[in-house]
Amino acid sequence: MFPGVLGRAMFTGIVQAVGTLTALESRGGDARLHVNARGLDLSDVGIGDSIATNGVCLTVADLPGQGFVADVSGETLALTTLGNMRPGSPLNLEKALTLSTPLGGHLVSGHVDGVGRVLERRKDARSIRYQVEAPGELARYIARKGSICVDGISLTVNAVEGSVFELNLVPHTLRETAMSKSRPGDRVNLEVDLLARYLERLMLGDQAGDSPREGVTLELLARSGFLRR
Repeated sequence: MFPGVLGRAMFTGIVQAVGTLTALESRGGDARLHVNARGLDLSDVGIGDSIATNGVCLTVADLPGQGFVADVSGETLALTTLGNMRPGSPLNLEKALTLSTPLGGHLVSGHVDGVGRVLERRKDARSIRYQVEAPGELARYIARKGSICVDGISLTVNAVEGSVFELNLVPHTLRETAMSKSRPGDRVNLEVDLLARYLERLMLGDQAGDSPREGVTLELLARSGFLRR
């Protein structure tokens, strides 16, 4: 499939439950996250399993009652929104993909690429449209009608201009995720489409000196329907 994909936990970006952060304990540079995972079936989850928490792949360290506990590294705290969350914050939750799990969204690794910022929220009939600004270095991976994972939710990009992209959340997504509470100024975890990253590597080769891969050209991609001529 893709190099390394089968050797790690994967997700689909289809949120299975909205939990609540009950505590974030500082542990001398890193932290321990306590989550009330109400609505998420934990009967098949064990210590060491992975759960995507607002798009961040976390390893279960303990299973006390109706929730789970996970350790969060200093790097994860610095590069995602988890470090700024407060008790009571809602969290989008998804258990790791298995071979029998329907792939309803798109392949998501749970490795956040950057933190974006909600610029605008407006109603559109029964849906809500959001404008989100991504870090500049991620803009090249975001394409109109492409996929992006926002706080663990697999979403389709409606429009993109520079580093700003637009999303449309239908009533079901608003009901079943914590995105309905997002307002302008809020920060969100972003993971770009894995396909975009692998395609870039195929096109550009290794930055250390490899030449672009033979056979993968803009002309070939255009003929195959991946690019507009």
